[in-house]
Amino acid sequence: MKKIFLGLLLFTAFTTFAQEAIPEEKVKHSEIKVNTFNLIVFKAVDFSYEYLIDSESSVGASFLFNLQDREDREFEDGPIYNEKFAFTPYYRRYFSSKYAWGFFLEAFGMYSVQEDVYTEYLVGSNDPVYTDETSNNLAFGMSVGGKFVSKKGFLFEVYGGVGRNLTTSNNEVGTDFVPRLGATLGWRF
Repeated sequence: MKKIFLGLLLFTAFTTFAQEAIPEEKVKHSEIKVNTFNLIVFKAVDFSYEYLIDSESSVGASFLFNLQDREDREFEDGPIYNEKFAFTPYYRRYFSSKYAWGFFLEAFGMYSVQEDVYTEYLVGSNDPVYTDETSNNLAFGMSVGGKFVSKKGFLFEVYGGVGRNLTTSNNEVGTDFVPRLGATLGWRF
């Protein structure tokens, strides 16, 4: 009986050590993105970094740099951003069973520098004189959107929202509302 018990104990020990551990899927917590919508429509470069806290929430920050020249603003018929620069930290809450995927709500804050260009012609001169005025603003707002991520980490998201400027340094230039629009491409790693 002792031999059977010892044999059973050794067999159990060997099979326990022989089993391979099932590799745990590594959760990716970081994302980098570029907003292609702002680049195409507004000539603005908008980069974002997002950190995934858990499957339902994340925090991130976005940096926008407007590439339009003052001449572009004067003579183009298309849409323009008044923002020359914007820094936008945000918090997102996801509503899906997948990890940080699908429909989300976003609360954001935005520090922006808005610029307006006035064109004047001096008496007796055909050359325009441009006057730049700027405003430093602080806004808070909400956005809604959706994020879709492939198994390899490629991601696409769309979102839209609006924020209200709470403070402006120049009421002549600063707008009441600021947009938060995007169609971004990125990578989760």
